[in-house]
Amino acid sequence: MAVDTTNIGKTYPPFEYEVGREKIREYASAVGEGSPVHQDREAARAAGFRDVVAPPMFAVVYSAGAMAPAILDPELGINLMMMLHGSQEFVWAEPVCAGDTVVTTATVKDVYEKDGKAFYVFESNSRNQDATDVVRGTWTNIVRGG
Repeated sequence: MAVDTTNIGKTYPPFEYEVGREKIREYASAVGEGSPVHQDREAARAAGFRDVVAPPMFAVVYSAGAMAPAILDPELGINLMMMLHGSQEFVWAEPVCAGDTVVTTATVKDVYEKDGKAFYVFESNSRNQDATDVVRGTWTNIVRGG
């Protein structure tokens, strides 16, 4: 099986996400993140944050709008019925707080074949309203049978 590598380096349009305090609270509650900095503005400020701070994996929430067009790109031809989530890796920088506007871009970092499976590796970069990096993600999807 040969995979098409011509889209390596392709970057998708940026996706903008306005971070709401209630969304942070809801997410923190849903994942069992019990620290008061995710629920209470005063606790967050006392800990040195601008406002209620998002748990690190909230990155998936504000990155999804940039990642979906990449995964669904017909030029890549990913068969969603055969796709498995391979891995995610994140490198965090500036914490994301309520009131931030996060802009995320996604790029095809690599496409390769191994053991009859196609691997699609994407990189996302998210920055806040001050153009400060908040997280870089590497997302690997595996397509069984190519």
